[in-house]
Amino acid sequence: MMQRTLLALSLTLAMTAGASAQQPEDGSGNALPGDADPQEVADSTAFDDRDPWESFNRSIFTFNDVLDRNVLRPVARGYNRVTPEPVNDGVSNFFSNLSEPGNILNSLLQGKGEDALISTGRFIFNTTFGLLGLVDVASYMELPEKEEDFGQTFGYWGADSGPFLMLPFFGPSTVRGTAGRGVDYAVPDLMDEVDTPELYFLYALYGVDLRASLLGYEEQITGDRYTFIRNIYLQRREYQVNDGKVESDPFANDDEDLMLEDF
Repeated sequence: MMQRTLLALSLTLAMTAGASAQQPEDGSGNALPGDADPQEVADSTAFDDRDPWESFNRSIFTFNDVLDRNVLRPVARGYNRVTPEPVNDGVSNFFSNLSEPGNILNSLLQGKGEDALISTGRFIFNTTFGLLGLVDVASYMELPEKEEDFGQTFGYWGADSGPFLMLPFFGPSTVRGTAGRGVDYAVPDLMDEVDTPELYFLYALYGVDLRASLLGYEEQITGDRYTFIRNIYLQRREYQVNDGKVESDPFANDDEDLMLEDF
């Protein structure tokens, strides 16, 4: 339980701005859907009806944002300054590889046999030929990452997302996403095989690396930060749960190439 709690605290480093913008698969540097204008995302009321607890959520957002601005973001910036890019990439690849068993499990639970095979192949090749995942050789072999979590699995099974919910430390979520997150942390993973205190170091490094990887996308946030983050998060999760098949995009002129890699 203590290990899972520490992971929750380390993931604080991915909250607020980080939770709103993920690196796109095409490497374009644009974390917004399609040709969406940042101001349109911030001003859109498309998701207002999914935020009945806005007053409470804003208070939690303010707490998270103060912590991020004063502690977490400076740490992430310092990490980027002192860490060579190859080392930075290796750390990110290592932790991405550790998530593959969860991707496999959730793909199977969603009946996605092909995705489960791809994730299995990624894990085997990156663990062996990729030096325990430090090198993403699977991507060079055209085995793309298939990121899945229990929140997406619950959505696949038909569970409604429920209201938007801003969590302390974790950042934006939904009722369904929060339940899925709890299952994600309850399921044993490869981190549990590491002895303490090395385990705590890995959790801290994971959080810092994750927060640092998102620094470049903060400039896309415009207007009211809370509304922007809420809107882009909810659209992103809809995109993930439906495997990119979104009936309507409130921020773009068409539905093609929405953008986002999983968080």
